[in-house]
Amino acid sequence: MDFFETLAARIDATDSVVSVGLDPDPTRLPDHVADADLPRWAFNRRIIDATHEHAACYKPNAAFYEDPDGWRALRETAAYAEGKGVPVLLDAKRGDIGNTARQYAEVLDWVDGITVNPYLGRDSLQPFLDRADKGVFALCRTSNPGGADLQDLELASGEPLYERVAALADVWNANDNVGLVVGATAPEELETVREIVPEIPFLVPGVGAQGGDAEAAVEHGLASRSDLPVDVGLVNSSRGIIFAGEESSRPEDEATYFGAAGDAAKRLKKRLNRHR
Repeated sequence: MDFFETLAARIDATDSVVSVGLDPDPTRLPDHVADADLPRWAFNRRIIDATHEHAACYKPNAAFYEDPDGWRALRETAAYAEGKGVPVLLDAKRGDIGNTARQYAEVLDWVDGITVNPYLGRDSLQPFLDRADKGVFALCRTSNPGGADLQDLELASGEPLYERVAALADVWNANDNVGLVVGATAPEELETVREIVPEIPFLVPGVGAQGGDAEAAVEHGLASRSDLPVDVGLVNSSRGIIFAGEESSRPEDEATYFGAAGDAAKRLKKRLNRHR
């Protein structure tokens, strides 16, 4: 199956569109895993054990793994998640040209999808787009406040830049493997982008710690495609799930700490499902 077929099957099986961001900030790892051989892998494995029943996808951010032990931890994480039947989307925001782009795309040999930066144009994305079985999510309207600095700039045609990116994504979608990253902190833009590309699934960050609009994330983030059994898209939470144990009454207890992550994923699933 290709990425979106796999994702649709997972959404259907778990009744969930929750993407769990696996961003194991070394400064926040609990003592239970800090002394392990690969602390980030030990942390992620416990998070996956606690949350996989409620996860449609895992989204590790490459920034937390870019060192030798980190890449080992990431590969172990991806293999473990897929062993649980959960696809892995690497949040790497890649975008470059020629042999550099081809080299970056090799990471798709061991993850199911990747985020990309479209601002170098189609040739910078082609090595990713050519992997027809892999998901490719292009940045469109991001959830950070500074995203408007460039993404809202008005082109000569009168449209903002993020709308042009959405329209281009539709053109680039020859293999039906393209998605868009559109933040929940900009609900009006979410609706606008959905009108431009009715059938392209979105990855919607910003619902957790950033306080984005959950209802808009579901209403506009999920795409209905005739070839898939359910509406497809992802709503991501990272810190709000994986570090939920910091707020527990006994964060020093491993079962309590990671149990809080499972509870947070379950709550988010229920919250999102009220709007599906």
